[in-house]
Amino acid sequence: MDIVQEPDGVSLRQLLMSFGEPLAELQYAPDLDAPVTGVALLDPEDPPVARAGDLVLALGVRGRSALPVLRAAARDGATAVAVKPAPGTPPEALRTAAEDAGVALLSVHPEARWDRLDALVRAALAVGRPQFTHADAEEGDLFGLAQTTAVLTGGIVSIEDTANRILAYSRSADSDEADDLRRLTILGWQGPEPYLSRLREWGVFQQLRTLDAVVSIDPHPELGLRRRLVVAIRSGERQLGTIWVQEGSAPLAERADQALLGAARVAALHLVRRRSEVSADLRLTRTLLAGLLDGATGPQTLAGHLALDVRRPAAVLGFALPGGPEPGRSEALNVISVHAAARHRNALVAPVGDRVYVLLPELPRGVSPETLRGWAQDIADAARRHTGEPLRGAVGRVVPDLHAVPASRAEADRVMDAMAAGRITADIAALPDVRAQVLLGELLELLAANPEVRDPRLTALVAHDARHGGRLAASVLAWLDGLGDVREAAAGLHVHPNTLRYRVRRAQQLTGLDLSSPEQRLLAMLQLRLPDTASAPAPEK
Repeated sequence: MDIVQEPDGVSLRQLLMSFGEPLAELQYAPDLDAPVTGVALLDPEDPPVARAGDLVLALGVRGRSALPVLRAAARDGATAVAVKPAPGTPPEALRTAAEDAGVALLSVHPEARWDRLDALVRAALAVGRPQFTHADAEEGDLFGLAQTTAVLTGGIVSIEDTANRILAYSRSADSDEADDLRRLTILGWQGPEPYLSRLREWGVFQQLRTLDAVVSIDPHPELGLRRRLVVAIRSGERQLGTIWVQEGSAPLAERADQALLGAARVAALHLVRRRSEVSADLRLTRTLLAGLLDGATGPQTLAGHLALDVRRPAAVLGFALPGGPEPGRSEALNVISVHAAARHRNALVAPVGDRVYVLLPELPRGVSPETLRGWAQDIADAARRHTGEPLRGAVGRVVPDLHAVPASRAEADRVMDAMAAGRITADIAALPDVRAQVLLGELLELLAANPEVRDPRLTALVAHDARHGGRLAASVLAWLDGLGDVREAAAGLHVHPNTLRYRVRRAQQLTGLDLSSPEQRLLAMLQLRLPDTASAPAPEK
């Protein structure tokens, strides 16, 4: 008897059954049973490279502009390409190109989020089979449990975490059965705030926090809401999430509430187990990544753990976490993780102290610094939108392989150190952009750490100001920064030009400095910038 080994991953048919409407619609498929073994996120600025069996998510392009990505994906053996339609443009050109190339084509809803679709596909691939029977539910994944619960309750099911973000949902045989809340939640991968506000007003979330029972929500046709049942997923006293069942065109099953309670208990087992496994794997990955970043360990262990190619180019992005309460910092870390993964499929994130580092391994050869700077800016912008706090970051240089990752991290740190000292105002920067500011700061650090290389006359000038409340040092520095332009320097200090001239002469008389000497001027410009000098005086009245 012949033994047929099934390929890794899932078939395109199974994947479509996992999400489908309203996220994506199949436009063409030469073979619905073709295996999907991976997912690739292709940016228009990157070389269009995919692997055999990939589902390619075409970021940043719509309609006909996705044709090069589609053809390149077909050339590389990808199974399918997902594209968002261009407004007002019929999909015939893309569909024809897909037929000619022999690659499946999915049309993604314009409001769907690429990062969430990416996470959904990866979840389905990790499990390997999105369809489950009732007997499989406890050992299956959350999507299988959602589908089983939908069958038992006769409704449309979604499983969410405590922040109302979608973890899994069931497929609806008829997309018209889904109401506005269901449709918008799946598209945004999170409950829309106007609807969540209504649920808070009705006391739904309060009941879920205090009751170990199913909560029923009456229909509100004027809001586009059908009847719902919801139950909290709990582990002891801790709430892990919720399961929602929306009534479709037919009433819910007679014992829907009992099925929902059972589903919540199964979901709790799954979430606790999954959190434990994910936490252990995440700790190991972050430990190995931290060792690679600081050069304490080589890349082989991390590469072996995650099946990375040590020889491919890599780069490090660094971000300074915002100050304030821990929830805000955790949210910023989550945003960085999600958006980094959306930009680069193998992105790895590790918090170290008050900074977060993103390792971008296996970069395309020839990737431009502008592309990486754009990714970092996208992440910073997303963090600002989600947390309301600014996020500043640095781009380390692209290194030839994982062995050189510590050099890329060190470069990002140099830029962030200059940002922390206030010498750089940009939100995102790379060393070539701000080399002067970075080098100046490092020179000042050397002077600060080695008092023996300072000019004692300048030290005496600063001490004189401290004793007498004077501004001689600040005035000399302002005059030097203005290249001797007394009027400009005096305006910056808010004093009369004659006052500034007097102060510069007085400083030379007290110390014996000769500011006509280029060497002494250069040394004064450096040493008077040390933190213990009055280099940034307050305006005088």
